[in-house]
Amino acid sequence: QVQLVESGGGLVQAGGSLRLSCAASGRTFNRYAMGWFRQAPGKEREFVAALNWNGGSTAYADSVKGRFTISRDNAKNTVYLLMNSLKPEDTAVYYCAAYRDSYYSGGVVRSWGQGTQVTVSS
Repeated sequence: QVQLVESGGGLVQAGGSLRLSCAASGRTFNRYAMGWFRQAPGKEREFVAALNWNGGSTAYADSVKGRFTISRDNAKNTVYLLMNSLKPEDTAVYYCAAYRDSYYSGGVVRSWGQGTQVTVSS
């Protein structure tokens, strides 16, 4: 079971940027697709971004496309989410996720991080 630990959340003004990191344990990190999800108060958890095991293919929610970039460094067992042009509606707890498969198209998450709070002030 891969363990995930997020960091990099915080308070930022609208229009600002943050970079989230997710450190994964285990030697099989580079076998799995990875993703980011978020959950705002009173709302369900929603998909934000994902990328395949080698970073060769990515996917984004329409609400973040063009503003957020997901990437990974398999040598460091880490996945990142660079968030630019942040909006108050991006405020949420952001969760790192490890998919069951090498490709995110399968859609099955096998492990979740504990989450990191991102708050965007207007």
